[in-house]
Amino acid sequence: MFINEVKENLTKQIIPFWKGLKDETCGGFYGFYDFDLKLHKNAIKGVILNSRILWFFTNAYITIEDKECLEYAHHAYDFLKDHCLDKEYGGVYWSLTYDGKPEDTIKHTYNQAFAIYALSSYYGATGDKEALNIAYGIYNLIETKCRDSIGYLEAFDRAFKPVENEKLSENGLMASKTMNTLLHVFEAYTELYRVDRNEEVGNNLRWIMDQFADVLYNKDRRILEVFFDENMKTLSDLNSYGHDIEASWLIDRGCEVLGDGNYSEKMFTVTENLRQHILEAGYDGVSLNNECFKGEVDTTKVWWVEAEALLGFLNGYQLNKERAEYLKAAKSLWSFMKEYIIDKREGSEWFYDLNKEGQPVSKKEIAGPWKCPYHNGRMCFEVIKRGIDW
Repeated sequence: MFINEVKENLTKQIIPFWKGLKDETCGGFYGFYDFDLKLHKNAIKGVILNSRILWFFTNAYITIEDKECLEYAHHAYDFLKDHCLDKEYGGVYWSLTYDGKPEDTIKHTYNQAFAIYALSSYYGATGDKEALNIAYGIYNLIETKCRDSIGYLEAFDRAFKPVENEKLSENGLMASKTMNTLLHVFEAYTELYRVDRNEEVGNNLRWIMDQFADVLYNKDRRILEVFFDENMKTLSDLNSYGHDIEASWLIDRGCEVLGDGNYSEKMFTVTENLRQHILEAGYDGVSLNNECFKGEVDTTKVWWVEAEALLGFLNGYQLNKERAEYLKAAKSLWSFMKEYIIDKREGSEWFYDLNKEGQPVSKKEIAGPWKCPYHNGRMCFEVIKRGIDW
């Protein structure tokens, strides 16, 4: 029943919605669809959004064997290759105009990582060596331009000279390095390793896991620290519930793909503690709160946080069937999503966020530079592939 409901939401709502944003005139996909279900054809096109759409349609094809989805992936790939890539300095831009010209030329490590993630999946599905070569070109840029001895710097100008990290800093801080970017570099390298088994990439996965376990993980609080200066000194008292539960299963996935028993053992202690803490501190018995900043809990219900929570708790239950509380939480989260997060208006998808009463009072966009089919789409793919039903 659960899997059928998830598959129905994927095939009858999420996939059709994003197919409807295909731009046949200028390429790629339209960049903004507002809360009132109005399409903004001249909105900027975020490159993160395009990469995530490429990843989404590729994996929709892989998961449900829908060949039409592969055609949409080809469309997204062509736009990335022809417009998002900087032919002079390498890497991908931050955003483009509606007709495919550079709009914001900032080079961000987070953005580069999502391009690698999408291109790796696309190569895995199609065998297109050009896509793999582009992925390695961006990978080499990250390793030579963005990495220092203790982590990954994040924000650069078009020519990869460091600038302030305005894109991924929050709460009045200016962070040189963030847990969020490191997590998605790890995610991208996991996918690149999965499709090509390059041992250098595998060793970088090990190095990043050491960073998570030995630097980012606060074992006393059972959380991952979020914002850092360039020397990896923590800048704030913040527990991001969504990122922690997402990290728990992405790290487990990385260990599975890598197949290194020593790291699987080392990292399971971290990921299980993250899951348990989020269940105790972030889960309210129905859904997951957003974060806790300086002791104050933000009770906003964000679409991607709820999706990652369901997947994270299902993953924890799958690893240890004695942890029935994880399955119970996943069931509750799905009930909450069905009732509140999934937008029942015709022609829509999922709401961006809700207040604690389940109302979309912020009226944020249904699709935009950050609102994408990556988190909820991936939750659906994983549920279908893992086969946990009730």
